Amino acid sequence: MVSEENTSKAEKAPEVSERHQQRMQKLKEKVDARIEAAQEDKGLLLVLTGNGKGKSTSGFGMVARAVGHGLTAAVIQFIKGGWECGERNLLQNAGVEFHVMDTGFTWETQDKAKDTEAAQRVWKEAKHLLSDESVDVVMLDEITYMLTYQYLDLDAVLDVIAQRPPHQHVIVTGRACHRHLIEMADTVSEVNNTKHAFDNGIKAQKGIDW
Repeated sequence: MVSEENTSKAEKAPEVSERHQQRMQKLKEKVDARIEAAQEDKGLLLVLTGNGKGKSTSGFGMVARAVGHGLTAAVIQFIKGGWECGERNLLQNAGVEFHVMDTGFTWETQDKAKDTEAAQRVWKEAKHLLSDESVDVVMLDEITYMLTYQYLDLDAVLDVIAQRPPHQHVIVTGRACHRHLIEMADTVSEVNNTKHAFDNGIKAQKGIDW
């Protein structure tokens, strides 16, 4: 015997389904309208900042996506260049050009003159890439530290990014991104730190953290 409760649910099912369809139709109309309104085609400046883990990883994901679509990409690595980089191992084999500061973390070198010289060296390569119309995507990994420590001139960096080829996308990663870069950016994502294994004494894991 079918219970009264099950009978009631069966009777209401068409009504529930119709309300759901109506809600989804309204949502679709809103999404379609936004898609229709977004017709500008341009190179984007994307900023990935915040204190959480995953900023560079997200940037490398976009580089991989671009390469998967046949775009040309290049990466400038600041700060962490002294470490082996799994993404670099993979993407170089896919034709992605890399230029690496290769001094490691600034608290390890403790040599501002050396770090400034290294930053200026790879920034020179970045400027070349940011003026090259054949390069579709340029990732400036951890460049925010270079601006915080004043190894690079903020106005010069902003000007070069602003003057890049119109179709070229630029990905900026690193903590404490300068407000002027954030204001210039088309897309800004902040990665927050809720919990990190390192805080509980777990060492960085190959293939996950580096």
